[in-house]
Amino acid sequence: MTAGADAPRITVARELAGVVTPGLLVFEAVRVREPDPELDAPLAEAEATIRLTGVPEDAVAATRAMYRRFGIDPTKTRPSSEALLRRVRKGDPLPRVNTLVDVCNWCSVEFQVPYGLYDLARVQGDVELRRGRPGESYPGIRKDAVHLEGRPTLADAIGPFGNPTSDSARTMVTPACRRVLVVVFAPGDRATARLGTVLDVTAGRIARYAGGREVRRDSGYN
Repeated sequence: MTAGADAPRITVARELAGVVTPGLLVFEAVRVREPDPELDAPLAEAEATIRLTGVPEDAVAATRAMYRRFGIDPTKTRPSSEALLRRVRKGDPLPRVNTLVDVCNWCSVEFQVPYGLYDLARVQGDVELRRGRPGESYPGIRKDAVHLEGRPTLADAIGPFGNPTSDSARTMVTPACRRVLVVVFAPGDRATARLGTVLDVTAGRIARYAGGREVRRDSGYN
C-alpha cells in the first residue's frame, strides 16, 4: 500500500535480519475512546475462547526464541504477548485502556506476537528498528525507566520510543490520537506467511472499532 505523505520511513538494522521481521500499519483519522464499550463483548468472547482452546504453543515458543536471540531471558522479561496470555489464563480480563490499545492487545494475545502502538504526532522523523545502545532507556507507560541496551528498539530523531516488552510514555496513544503507527514484532524465522494474516486481522479490527483510513502496510520492510 502506498505510504501517506507524512508517514515516516522505517528501516531495519542489518544485524536484525532473520531475528525479527516487523509488520507495519499506519492509519489516519482514527477515533479513540476511553473506555470503549463496543469492545466489551468481543474481548470477553476472546478471553473465554483462549481459556477453552488455548493459543498456538509454537507461536509462544517462537517469540520466546526471538527474545533469547537478543540475550533476553523470556521467563524474566516476558514478551508483552505472553504477559497478556498469562493474565487471561489466570482468569483475569484483558486490560482495558482505549480503543486502539485494546484492539492491539486482543490481536497480540491471540497471535502471540508482541505489538507496538504509537501516536504518529509524537514520532519525529524517520524510524529505525535496531539494538538498543549502552545506557539507552525511556520512561515507560505507567512504569519507571525501561532499559534498552542490546534489546530490539524503535528509535526516531529524538531517540528510542518502543520495544516488544514495554513502550514509551512519549509516544503513547490517547483519545487525542488521530494518526497511529502499529508495529508487529514477528519472529524473523517464521514471519513471512503468518505476518500477512496477522496484519489483515489487525487492520480489519482497527477499521471496525476505531474507523479511520489505512494509508500504509508493510511486512519485512527495508
